[in-house]
Amino acid sequence: MANYTLHTFKHNLDNSTGCCAAIGFFDGVHRGHCYLIEQVKAEAARRGLMPIVITFEEHPRLALSQTRYWPELLTTNAQKLQLLAQTGLAACAMLHFDHTMSMLTSREFMELVLKKELNVQCLLIGYDHHFGSDLSAGYKDYVKYGKELGIDVLRERPFDTDELRISSSATRRFLTGGNVEMARACLGRPYQLEGSVVEGRHAGSLMGYPTANLRPDCAEQLVPGRGVYAARAEIDAFRYKAMVNIGWRPTLDNGSDQTIEAHLLDYDGGDLYGHHLKLSFYRRVRDEHRFDSIEALQKQLAIDADVVRAMLDDVNS
Repeated sequence: MANYTLHTFKHNLDNSTGCCAAIGFFDGVHRGHCYLIEQVKAEAARRGLMPIVITFEEHPRLALSQTRYWPELLTTNAQKLQLLAQTGLAACAMLHFDHTMSMLTSREFMELVLKKELNVQCLLIGYDHHFGSDLSAGYKDYVKYGKELGIDVLRERPFDTDELRISSSATRRFLTGGNVEMARACLGRPYQLEGSVVEGRHAGSLMGYPTANLRPDCAEQLVPGRGVYAARAEIDAFRYKAMVNIGWRPTLDNGSDQTIEAHLLDYDGGDLYGHHLKLSFYRRVRDEHRFDSIEALQKQLAIDADVVRAMLDDVNS
């Protein structure tokens, strides 16, 4: 029996009804994922089935890697479930991927997990998607196994994006390079980090630009490349324009630990230690670099704050 959790998004979910499903890690729930989900929903409606997606609690490479190398995540599980719920799916089955599951061939996975556990009757497959320990198996094999098991296997229609190849890996590359605008184009929304506000070294306050220092909830989530960003901050149900610096603070202490520091524009309250902070990244302002003096840095911060205001006003227009 597969170890999984079924997260239901609709209160009238009938567990006896067969499912139309797509399977994947769905990291980021980007525009390509959403396009596939729309096809799942349409096919489910035509067949009288429940539209669901099947995903994993953690990246399969993380579960099996001996070197502890894995792609940095675009979404936490909580973020992923929230985004999937917003698509109109009936449910999401989140599998616990372990060594036992990794040994299943594609046919065994289709029989033991898709058919017996989740009653999948129709499966949509992405253009380059593979599953099962038999890595040589592909779409034609899945169709053959599906006919034997009573699962119709269909290939998804390609997503036309005006030459922009949307994928989770492409989104990671944009973010690593600090190109949060192209990441936003892939995701269909701003990239987000969230976590707790922790105490910093108070250098920003001494310069007149106090910051909320973010410690992300998920250590495996990707942090955009070093630099200054225009972002929106959400804290205690309030939203603020924010100037965010990611890096090693070369002018102040040239520290060895990367920090994520958000100066909330127009915030005049007290310290925010322990509060939950969500940052949505819209545009990159500049690279992080070392200034000759604290005064030079202060002057640049004043310029950056004006640029951030203008950028975010432009986003709203």
